[in-house]
Amino acid sequence: MKTPGARPRCALAVVIATTAAIALCLSPVSGFAQQQGNSQPPRVAANNAAAAGSNNNNSAALASVGQPPGVGNAPLPNSIPDTIAPTWETQVDARTCYFEIPAPRGQIVDRNGLPLAQSRLGYHLDLSFPNQGKELSDSEVFAYVKTHLVTAQTLLRRPLELKTDDVLDHYHNRRILPMDLATYLPPEEVERLRGSLQPPLSLKPVYLRTYPNGVTAGAVVGYVGKIGGTPHGPPQPNEPLWTGFEGREGLEKTFNDQLTGHNGSLNLTFDGNGRKTSERILSPPVPGKNVVTTLDLPLQKLCEDTLARNAKRGAIVMLDPRNGDVLALASWPSFDPNAFVPSISDADFRRLNDDKSNPLIPRAFRSSYPAGSTFKVIVGAAALQSRTIDAEDTFPGPASMTIGSVVMHNWKKTDAGDLNFVEALTQSCNTWFYQVGIKTGGDRLVDWGKRFGFGKRTGLPLRDEDHGRLPDNAYMKRVHKRRLLDGDVANLAIGQGDLLVTPVQMAQAMGTIGNGGTFYQTRLVQQVQTPDGEVVGGYPIQPRAQMGLTSDVLGTLRKAMVNVVSGAGGTAHRASVPGVEVAGKTGTAQWGGNGNRQRQRTAAWFVGFAPAKQPKYAFAALYEGEPGDNSIHGGTSAAPLIGKVLREVLKKDASASSKNRKKQNADDDEDKPAKRRSNDDDDGDNSD
Repeated sequence: MKTPGARPRCALAVVIATTAAIALCLSPVSGFAQQQGNSQPPRVAANNAAAAGSNNNNSAALASVGQPPGVGNAPLPNSIPDTIAPTWETQVDARTCYFEIPAPRGQIVDRNGLPLAQSRLGYHLDLSFPNQGKELSDSEVFAYVKTHLVTAQTLLRRPLELKTDDVLDHYHNRRILPMDLATYLPPEEVERLRGSLQPPLSLKPVYLRTYPNGVTAGAVVGYVGKIGGTPHGPPQPNEPLWTGFEGREGLEKTFNDQLTGHNGSLNLTFDGNGRKTSERILSPPVPGKNVVTTLDLPLQKLCEDTLARNAKRGAIVMLDPRNGDVLALASWPSFDPNAFVPSISDADFRRLNDDKSNPLIPRAFRSSYPAGSTFKVIVGAAALQSRTIDAEDTFPGPASMTIGSVVMHNWKKTDAGDLNFVEALTQSCNTWFYQVGIKTGGDRLVDWGKRFGFGKRTGLPLRDEDHGRLPDNAYMKRVHKRRLLDGDVANLAIGQGDLLVTPVQMAQAMGTIGNGGTFYQTRLVQQVQTPDGEVVGGYPIQPRAQMGLTSDVLGTLRKAMVNVVSGAGGTAHRASVPGVEVAGKTGTAQWGGNGNRQRQRTAAWFVGFAPAKQPKYAFAALYEGEPGDNSIHGGTSAAPLIGKVLREVLKKDASASSKNRKKQNADDDEDKPAKRRSNDDDDGDNSD
């Protein structure tokens, strides 16, 4: 059935009706029922980020007018007539039209309610067609549109382009609705138009996704894309009044069903003469649910800023070892998800996709690297807990040794002498670990590697998390047609060979050691809530396994890792924090290049936890070197990254703790009877 003829006033009424529905949807969101219970949620604001530019990629058929001069200040109309001109179609039968009012997506927020992704109002500039008793000819339609296109360009101060086919299709099939001349106007253009538009031009409010923190956490939050294209032909039953969005990457994609709201319904009725008899919002749109993450936005920003200032490529992961919560999941370089809203141009996407630094790949969880000497911590745990060695057992640390028919070297050129575990880990002596690894056995090392979470995904709710690679006998037989040999085990013992790990896997393992041996499910999302705060989906803290590490083994591991940072022979002095014991391990490994050292890259690591005795943070920092640059090392490239982050975050923690203590002391003093002070009392001394 064809759409009845329509005149612009009806279309403007649609705009007014949807504005009311949008205002209802963008009312403040109620409080989050968070587990912490210590913060208020963000409010969905209409102006928390600049709108994306308008979409004017259509090829020109109507002539585009050059950049115009100034803008007028004509008032908006005070009244809107409620009839449409009858055509032969509308005189035959009455018509009822149903349209969907797209709902705003729910929010994505950090652990304290700070917004990571929100919906806000955007605006299209629309043109409604004239009230005439007869159909316009094509030439009259073009003349009408061109006249108002010139006005629109004058107001916007930029050219606009329309396809002739689109204009005619809209007029003949869809003129009950206004036609978009420019979409997703920037805020400055909206402000300029508000006091200048007159019918038949109007602003149509729509929902637009925005990421108020730009690049920060962009690779984790992800982005959305438009659903479908520009509609053509007669309006279909329950057709959306404007294009909606769906998640395409990151949490936006994983939780798309929960973030997507329920569309509202608008009903328009016309009689046989084309007169509008009713207009009702049958149901307002209902916003989508809110996703509460475990991220700490200030810490996430600190980690990304540290990477941006000190590394061309890399990642920093910070976990809470007490529960497995991901506090920061930083990758560098990254991208601003606002670039994808409402859509990204082909040129901009090619620029990101062809960038040799690969900003679209989140290195924190989607890239795996050789672990290098960081894996020596896992070897130590396996050897000590299995009683293959005791803490005071010593082994020689020569500059090199022969394993099978291969000479394998230490990173030092001189003999390190006889070393126990603490000394060997502090110096990161390769030849010591070759011996202990072989003595412990490949099967046992692989088993402990699996228990610490290597070789499998951590379970982050993000697409394409890399599972890394832990070379067991099945892998060796499949790839190398043999089982693990002593040379393979020696390589594994220093984190080389076929072993690959992701930064988030390494942070997960460090958290397990730091908390005393409890392996927690790594958690990125706490819960999903309705807009009024009702929890409809929870992801509770989940201890997955007890490692069974004895207090003696844990104490030995901790002592060795503290020595790495603070000991005289340690390799990570640049990660030290005044007044705080930091436990860590450096690592350096080369990969890639197909045997060409000039094309090899270096992965520099620093992993661990802090404070050492009662850790609040487990971490992994990865610095990715340039091809052929052999000057990159864990102690000089990765350890300083964590040092900068810890010095800042632990300073803030100490300041907050001090304020809490002072407040508690003040509260306690209020409960005590007042005492008389002598003239010698210090005014600031409240102690007894």
